[in-house]
Amino acid sequence: MECQVCANLEISVEKPPGASPLSFIALLKVYRELLVSRIRNTQCLIDNLIKNDYFSTEDAEIVVQFPTQADKVRKILDLVQSKGEEVSEYFIRVLQKVTDAYYELQPWLDEIGYEPSENICSKPVVNTDPVSRYCQKLRYELGRDSKFVMSYAQREEMLLEEIYSNSIMELVSFTNESLGEVCQLEALFDDAVGLINEDGETIYVFGDAGIGKSILLQKIQSLWARKELDIGAKFFFRFRCRMFSCFKEDEAICLKDLLFKYNCYPDQDPAEVFHHILQFPHTVLFTFDGFDEIYSNFDLSSVPEMCSPNEPIHPLVLLVSLLRGKLLKGSKKILTARTGTEIQRNIIRKKVLLRGFSSNNLKEYTAVFFKDEGQRTLVLNQLEANPNLCSLCSVPLFCWIIFKCYEHFHSMSDSHELPDCSVTLTDVFLLMIEVHLNRSLKTSLLKNNARSQAEMFKSKKETLLALGKMAYKGMENSFFIFEQEEVSSANISEEDLQLGFLRTVKGYSGCDNQSTYEFLHLTLQSFFTALFLVIEEKVGAKELLQFFNECSSTETAQLTCLRIPWLKKQLAGEDPFRNNEHFHFTNLFLCGLLSRSKQKLFRHLVLPAVVKRKRKTLITYLGESMKSHLKGLTRSRFPNYNQIQVQPNFVWMLRCLYETQSEKVGKLAAKHMHANYIKLTYCNAYSADCSAISFVVHHFQKRLALDLDNNNINDYGVKQLLPCFSKLAVIRLSVNQVTDHGVRILYEELSKYQIVTFLGLYNNQITDVGAKYVAKLIEECSSLEYVKIGANKITSEGGKCLAQAIQKSKTMFEIGMWGNQVGDEGAKAFAEALRNHPRLTNVRLIQNQITAKGVKYLSEALKENTAIKEVCLNGNLISQEEAKAFENEDRIICF
Repeated sequence: MECQVCANLEISVEKPPGASPLSFIALLKVYRELLVSRIRNTQCLIDNLIKNDYFSTEDAEIVVQFPTQADKVRKILDLVQSKGEEVSEYFIRVLQKVTDAYYELQPWLDEIGYEPSENICSKPVVNTDPVSRYCQKLRYELGRDSKFVMSYAQREEMLLEEIYSNSIMELVSFTNESLGEVCQLEALFDDAVGLINEDGETIYVFGDAGIGKSILLQKIQSLWARKELDIGAKFFFRFRCRMFSCFKEDEAICLKDLLFKYNCYPDQDPAEVFHHILQFPHTVLFTFDGFDEIYSNFDLSSVPEMCSPNEPIHPLVLLVSLLRGKLLKGSKKILTARTGTEIQRNIIRKKVLLRGFSSNNLKEYTAVFFKDEGQRTLVLNQLEANPNLCSLCSVPLFCWIIFKCYEHFHSMSDSHELPDCSVTLTDVFLLMIEVHLNRSLKTSLLKNNARSQAEMFKSKKETLLALGKMAYKGMENSFFIFEQEEVSSANISEEDLQLGFLRTVKGYSGCDNQSTYEFLHLTLQSFFTALFLVIEEKVGAKELLQFFNECSSTETAQLTCLRIPWLKKQLAGEDPFRNNEHFHFTNLFLCGLLSRSKQKLFRHLVLPAVVKRKRKTLITYLGESMKSHLKGLTRSRFPNYNQIQVQPNFVWMLRCLYETQSEKVGKLAAKHMHANYIKLTYCNAYSADCSAISFVVHHFQKRLALDLDNNNINDYGVKQLLPCFSKLAVIRLSVNQVTDHGVRILYEELSKYQIVTFLGLYNNQITDVGAKYVAKLIEECSSLEYVKIGANKITSEGGKCLAQAIQKSKTMFEIGMWGNQVGDEGAKAFAEALRNHPRLTNVRLIQNQITAKGVKYLSEALKENTAIKEVCLNGNLISQEEAKAFENEDRIICF
């Protein structure tokens, strides 16, 4: 749009041929109609003319009397010209200085080559333009709102800059294949990287609950407010999507009210500000946080598509129209949602997967959290000693909880220890609840107030029950916002509110005169729901298992969380805003709370017979559900293997089994798989899930294959798989953020058992250091036949080590090295390895910076080994002309 305006201006401002430089009065006369058509704000001109005594109040009153903006501009021009050259020049100076208000005239000012005189430069120009004022107000308010992060106990506010830590952000394709990491936030808006649909307008950021989606948006908001996010955005509007659930079915608002009333309202001329936004939508940045948390009975299919920015309509229609580009087309939008929310491709411009903390990120965050070096060292040592706990810390929310618990216990006693046994997510949340309740105790100088966990829970049973009851009622209807009336009816007192499990929420429709609340995090509402199901004695089998039924009823939709008509076809009568991850977490916590190890805790809260009955109901259900689920999975037969292909929902089932800590259920799951090749690819399994996988897999009696490609396992997950390695003949961990440290663990464990035949590690973060560990494994493990280690960071040094190990091995059948940088030196080493190798048949050195020199080494070696079937060299530094020299060797593939 601006380009078009500029083109029009260039045509309009051609100087008369042979004309001498015009006086300022003459300039205003010659270009009068241009100025009349382009000046949309007169107030800023009047304010500055009055401030410098060029206009009197009477002059201003005369101008204001004119009904249209064009007539007001004409009158100002008349008055200015009548007052002489100085006033006329100052008028032009205001147009030059206040660029926000007079952006359409900047090309004209360049065209006339205006340079202010020394006298006019000394005259002040104040920007009273409503658009500029609004931008300043918006930056101030968003800066203020994003400056602090409320702690999870709501007892302290921490500076965002002191608590924010980077995590892994990965650009992915529509099929979630990696397109590279996001190193700087500006890269989110840079079309040079990660663009998958140029017609889409929405940057879709997704990840598991607690992975850091909301704090990422807060960081972006903070950078924008401080003018440290250079993406060309003058306006920033942020929304929490769950607010759209608060609007009634018959409510209707226009776009202007949605932007201003629910963000920041202009102090002056809202119509002018809104007009500017409509004129230049590309200067607007929206963030919509938690799209999966919308719950509404509103039927989107009953209303037409929305294109008018002025027509009042239901807010959900406005939201959908913004995302589709029907409103403010060209604006920048970031949408966050939990993993599993499937959105139609045509609205997505980029997909960004948040993977949580890497090992380096965790160290950085630990340094931020624990300022004392001694305490920091103790924490890192304990995390290193407990891979289960360390895996949980890869999720920022859980890491925060664990660190706060550690900090609390450290302040209460000399003990620095967190549990060193197998730690489940339920254990972590119970620990958090205990810390909250402990802080509510009145301290005494003479008496030690420390209580056991069981005593603490018993003393606060009524509080826990009240919070659980409200959480349960909300969970039944997927409600996440609670009004004061609902809080009061649940018998939650002011003292209970001070515990910090609930926080107040502002800015929701219909709730202006009273407080509204939400649980600190959605997973916390799930936990309290599960707690209620356990300690409320009246809960029967149907209520106990109802959220399992909620999950299984949507299983056929393959975790499509929001089946809005334009997102995905929905079944008749289904809620278009349905998401089931909060149900999954509720089920997971229910399994954890009813585990045998928790019975000692709950005997103080509920009759043992009741807990026993509920546990039996749950275990029976899990067993039957597992059998039924496994029967429906895709199975394939391969030589020596019966493969089972599981779905992402199966990971949640494994998580639940692990939370029960029931060996009986684990054995049952292993028994009913009837397979020795478990394929868990693209299941969004993260490092802590490896504990659950090991919990089941270690019950297998025979050797098996485990395929975990394209997940988020990382080094912590590799360590969690320790109980499995004695059974694994095939292990695939490609596209999993595995580093040299993880490879070292694999070498140390797999070399012990000497049974692995296939090792898949392509597209990870492995350098020459890790390559040397793989080389040692090839050399020492006589069973190893296939190694896939392409798309890593291996140079000639690592390549030579691998080649030398292959040369010594008598069993290696195939090596995949594509996408590294072994170069000609590496090619020479591989040539020596395959020259007389008794079994090697395939060598893949695609895209390895090999020249014709390196190809020649390989070609000469092939003359001595007729058993080699293929050496793939596509994508190397070989021209077609150079490749002709190797035409006679058809086993070399260069193109």
